[in-house]
Amino acid sequence: MIPFFYGWVVVAIAFITLGIGVNARTFFSLLFAPILEEFQWDRATIAATFSVGFVAATVLAPVMGSMMDKFGPRFVIPLGATITALGFILATYAKLPWHFYMTLGLMVVGGSLFINYMGHTAFLPNWFSRRRGLAMGIAFSGVGCGSITLLPWAQHAIETEGWRQTSVTIAIVLLVVLVPLNAIFQRRRPMDLGLEPDGVTSVSKEVDSVDSPTEIEDPTVVDKEWVATEWTVKKAIKTSRYWWLMASYSTALYVWYAVQVHQTRYLIDVGISAETAALGLGLVGLSGVIGQIGVGYFSDRVGREWGWTVSLLGFLMTYVLLILISIWPNEWLMYVMACLQGLLGYGMASVFASVPAELFAGRRYGIIFGILGAFAGMGAAFGPWITGWLYDQTGNYNVSFCVAVVMCLVSIFTMWLAGPRKVRLVAGQVPRD
Repeated sequence: MIPFFYGWVVVAIAFITLGIGVNARTFFSLLFAPILEEFQWDRATIAATFSVGFVAATVLAPVMGSMMDKFGPRFVIPLGATITALGFILATYAKLPWHFYMTLGLMVVGGSLFINYMGHTAFLPNWFSRRRGLAMGIAFSGVGCGSITLLPWAQHAIETEGWRQTSVTIAIVLLVVLVPLNAIFQRRRPMDLGLEPDGVTSVSKEVDSVDSPTEIEDPTVVDKEWVATEWTVKKAIKTSRYWWLMASYSTALYVWYAVQVHQTRYLIDVGISAETAALGLGLVGLSGVIGQIGVGYFSDRVGREWGWTVSLLGFLMTYVLLILISIWPNEWLMYVMACLQGLLGYGMASVFASVPAELFAGRRYGIIFGILGAFAGMGAAFGPWITGWLYDQTGNYNVSFCVAVVMCLVSIFTMWLAGPRKVRLVAGQVPRD
């Protein structure tokens, strides 16, 4: 029984790590107001902290992937947690803007790359084949659970104990919980424990993993030549499939982060109360827990392209509803928008983690995914900025949201061109005897 359950132990550890690690980066938004109040700088000065961190994360993504290939999560994740924790501690001594750029920016936002979605996507798909989408969805749902529990606590702690003490407390949690948990129990692949994906205890031709690309008798394999390839970065970037996937991921993160950054301010602008808008944002996170698990399972049954399509249509409908809310600012429309964004849109994360592993499995998968993640991160960086720039040029969000709708369609189209179904079928697509 232990071999079967260990894969889910890995998922449980990832659930906890993501719940704390991803929200550690989000804590910056809570620290923003008290830091502004204390130092009386303009908003752009301190907001640049997040930009510095995001640029650092983009540059570090290939490095993280290479380190994951070489050292595995038992080293990489504790390292990331330690760097992030030190960033929070050192930030309490900051006096000048560049101090925050180096601590909360480079160390916290940049260092959290190792413990967030990207870090886990570089190894977690190793553990599952048939249930890969479901497993990714469960692990990633830890982010939503963490935001619901940790962020309200952090806000209360800032108000009662101050931002410095809260930062130190967050650092202690990272060091006491994430470092030992991952250093002791986490593994890069099941073969490290003499296991196979999905809890199989002996070598089987019916399973595959990121590190075992040559098991070409797997009934899910469609393109045996592709699967048998020993993928390297040089080989991957020469394929059109890699670039279609990169385009799909970049445009998807564009629409995800554009709405995440701008929707609360937009809802307030069109007449929704600040309290209701904040409630809507919380509803997105709560429904996203269900969405990541549900869409992950759905993609295991009918295919990654369909899971991706459903998720991006969720974002597309989100933007359409936001436009309608400006015409008809009713709260119930906002709640429908929030539910669609979480239940469908946020499910994208589980498919995001599954597809690269199924296309570019091999010993160099970490660095291959790291480069892919770096380019996808550009979409995340440009989405909020372009959306804001278009607002400044036009005086409203209508053009911005229409651009995002187009991005949703481009992401869907390019995922079908990448065609993971042409390389591997998901378990639900395999004909039964």
